[in-house]
Amino acid sequence: MRRLTSGSLALLLLLVPLIWGQEVNGNDGRPTCRRCNLHHCCNCSHSGFTRVPVVTHQALRLDLSFNNITNMTKDDLMGHSRLRALDLHANGLADIHPSAFDSLWSLEELDLSDNQLTVLNPKWLKNLAILEHLNLLNNPYSRLGSPSMFFGLVRLRRLMFGGPALKELRRTDVFGVTELEDLTVHANNLASYDSGTLGDIWPLGCVTLSLHGPFLTNVALAAAVLADVSYPETPIVLKDLHLIGNQSVLPFRESAKKRIRSLSFRNFSVSDATLVDFLMVLNGDPLSYLHVEDVTLKGEGRWEKANKTDYKSIDQFFLRNAVVVDVYKFVSFLQLGFLLYYPRKVSIINCGVFVMPCETSKLLVNLQYLDLSDNLLTDLTIAESLCHGAPTLKELRVLNISGNPLKSLSMISHLVTNLLKLTHLDISRTLYSSMPSSCSWPSTLKYLNISRAKLKATTTSCLPRSLEVLDLSYNDLKGFSLDLPLLRELYLSGNKFLGLPAGQHFPNLQTLTMQFNTLNMFGLPDLKSFGRLENLQAGYNKFICTCDFVNFLQSQLKQNGNVKLTDRKDGYVCDSPLHLHGKLVSQVRLSVEVCHRVLFVSVSCGVALLVGLLLCVLLWRLHVFWYLKMTWAWLKAKRSSQKQRRATADSEALLSFDAFVSYSERDAGWVESFLIPELEEPRNSDSEDGSSSTSSSRPLSLCLHKRDFLPGHPIMDNIMNAIEHSRRTIFVLSENFVQSDWCRYELDFSHFWLFEAGGDAAILILLE
Repeated sequence: MRRLTSGSLALLLLLVPLIWGQEVNGNDGRPTCRRCNLHHCCNCSHSGFTRVPVVTHQALRLDLSFNNITNMTKDDLMGHSRLRALDLHANGLADIHPSAFDSLWSLEELDLSDNQLTVLNPKWLKNLAILEHLNLLNNPYSRLGSPSMFFGLVRLRRLMFGGPALKELRRTDVFGVTELEDLTVHANNLASYDSGTLGDIWPLGCVTLSLHGPFLTNVALAAAVLADVSYPETPIVLKDLHLIGNQSVLPFRESAKKRIRSLSFRNFSVSDATLVDFLMVLNGDPLSYLHVEDVTLKGEGRWEKANKTDYKSIDQFFLRNAVVVDVYKFVSFLQLGFLLYYPRKVSIINCGVFVMPCETSKLLVNLQYLDLSDNLLTDLTIAESLCHGAPTLKELRVLNISGNPLKSLSMISHLVTNLLKLTHLDISRTLYSSMPSSCSWPSTLKYLNISRAKLKATTTSCLPRSLEVLDLSYNDLKGFSLDLPLLRELYLSGNKFLGLPAGQHFPNLQTLTMQFNTLNMFGLPDLKSFGRLENLQAGYNKFICTCDFVNFLQSQLKQNGNVKLTDRKDGYVCDSPLHLHGKLVSQVRLSVEVCHRVLFVSVSCGVALLVGLLLCVLLWRLHVFWYLKMTWAWLKAKRSSQKQRRATADSEALLSFDAFVSYSERDAGWVESFLIPELEEPRNSDSEDGSSSTSSSRPLSLCLHKRDFLPGHPIMDNIMNAIEHSRRTIFVLSENFVQSDWCRYELDFSHFWLFEAGGDAAILILLE
């Protein structure tokens, strides 16, 4: 066995990492990542790298998140002057060389979140003058450090910092930050804050604060932070709050003084008394947007005192994912109904609402948008909420009651008939199983969503003709034959359609979605029937890959037609025939034999016929047919002769003639006038002394076709019998003999007989 050289061993060591999806660079042992697309975006996340990998210097975006890179040297990113975005999220990164980012002059986004950075070094960012987005969240540093690491970042617009370990914020920590579009601060355990630290940032866009600890134990600190970021134009988002007692709402007085207009709560809990105190604090303020999400209500819903507050300025009220701790003691949300009297947009999502009394609905005079999705509304309670079809909610334009256990489509159509300004209705994810033959709808309705219900069979005239957008996705429909002249978008994915709906029903349709049905195929005539169709999604169906369909679809996938297939190419997969099952239509290549079977068979038969004709002509020219006939006749005669020889003891008894004379009819004169008399008539022989003798030689018995052939027998049989029953065959050769077919037959038969009988069986006479 050949010994490994040192070079071979080195090559083997380089190939080992490739087995694990990495490639080692031969210079310094660093891994190489080659997962970059045509836009120079390199996704090297979740790859198990322990060092910064080598990537192309043309990279514009580099994602190194979710690896195991614990430290960065000054050379790891050397040469990446074109890099615009760097993501080092969730690496366990603990040590970064002060000059690690010096060559990243074009960097605009940097994510260092969820690592192990205990100290933030201002030198990291000294050359990142055009940095716009910086994320330092959830690292174990206790302070930002001094001098400010943001000094010189004049283009910084999005800043996120903080984490569980952040304890203090000093006035100098954010020097250099002049204006931000988005500020996120996680300071749940903040213990020290210099007033005005965040106050110098102006203008300030959206602010997200996590101040769980300060709101519980240091309300003065929480108030100072809120005072610095509260502006009328700045939306404030507060996360992870636990409001208990009057003291916990005092910081909101600072926001009230600044007359904030947008306030959001996410992941917080509140008691009855604290909620009332909160509403009292912001009473009369120009709050126009109130957003509450993931709230836990630790009370019984007794908020009577809050009824006297003034919230006429609220324009949008959003409540989602409300959880009542003691649901059996909880009264209802009705005592907060005053918050809904004035807003134009109200969303109460997944809050266990089972009814909104009609009396409350009558007070919603400004309501234009109502979202009651994912609640417990039934047909009876929705009837009460919509006042049994009475003309309330006169300004309502959008109604979303999806995700409720509704069963009667005819009832909901009746309830919204008098909503004369309603344009959008979402009743998806309900329990509708059938569609009545007719329904009444407001003439203004343009958007209808009944997706993910349980509708079966086919559509009916229940659907309004005024629709411009219709979503019937993920039902159990098999047919669609309703005329909708104004429809522009139709979504039918997830049903059981065998083909595209007839296009003449939708003269203005521009977008059609038919994914996850049971379509077998469609063609250009189907698309042309729509007239104005521009976008089609028909992937993930059970396509039968015929030649016409494959050619058509491959052309459409190349965007060669007026209709664009806007879904992914890998969604178009052959289901049959069996040998193409699972193969992408775009990769199918069918042969001419399969695609043009009739033409192929016709051409093949034509070629075969032509070859046959040419072969027949060639065989005729070579007298093959004559030889075959001769062989067959000889075999028959030979078999007959053998039978006769077995029946006769003496073979000589079969010889009836001394010779068979073969000649051309044109030479008959010479044969009859000279040859026959010479051979058949007796001749006198002279003695040696010249005297005559009376004795004569025996005359020969000749077989002539004119005289001895049996009438009625085939001429071939006569020829064979004559040759077989004659001791010799005499051929009179002449030009006429050569031109005679029968003479040639007789000559060739004699050849066969020569091999059969042996000896000198032929006598040739050259006449010419």
